[in-house]
Amino acid sequence: MTGRPARDDQRDALLEAALAHVPFDGWSARSLFAGARDLEMDPGLVRRLFPRGGDDLLGHLEAWADRKMAAAVDRDELRDLRVRDRIRTLIEARLEILEPHREAMRRAVAARLLPANALSAAGSTWRTADLIWSLAGDRARDSSYVTKRAILVGVWTATFLYWLDDRSLDGAPTRAFLERRIDDALRIGKVRARFDELTGPFARLNPLRRWW
Repeated sequence: MTGRPARDDQRDALLEAALAHVPFDGWSARSLFAGARDLEMDPGLVRRLFPRGGDDLLGHLEAWADRKMAAAVDRDELRDLRVRDRIRTLIEARLEILEPHREAMRRAVAARLLPANALSAAGSTWRTADLIWSLAGDRARDSSYVTKRAILVGVWTATFLYWLDDRSLDGAPTRAFLERRIDDALRIGKVRARFDELTGPFARLNPLRRWW
């Protein structure tokens, strides 16, 4: 990929190769080196790319998915949509990228529940929410910045977990679930807007105002 260090491209390629092995061997060094064999990659290079083996491989997953999501959407078309539809489009694009690797994603959820991975998992999810808002055109740096992303973390996490168990052929239940979660977020915003009307001069402090 132009403009990116070669090592980043190598990490992406190795992750993509390892994903085929994760359903069987988990997010482990075994999956990592199996992917390396598929690519005929030197084991010494593998150790330099992912010094902590499977833990580093898992840590790279979200950054890889974030880049794939950003590349999958047409920025011009995105700008023509309402903000809520931009959010929906981006989340759907991310799920489409993960679709071929659903079982590996199940193993990722289990791995992230381990205490050693909890903090990095939370940070990765926050960065994903931040990227989605940035791609959706949000430039806020006031008190709404944190609120928007915190709510989106909830929307994305709930939708992702629902998607993991969606056995439908067309993904329609997941899309409907996502719409409901966005509607819930909108409802929160409307409640806060009504609160602003009642509190008068304090309305300007509302962090949720006009963000969808």
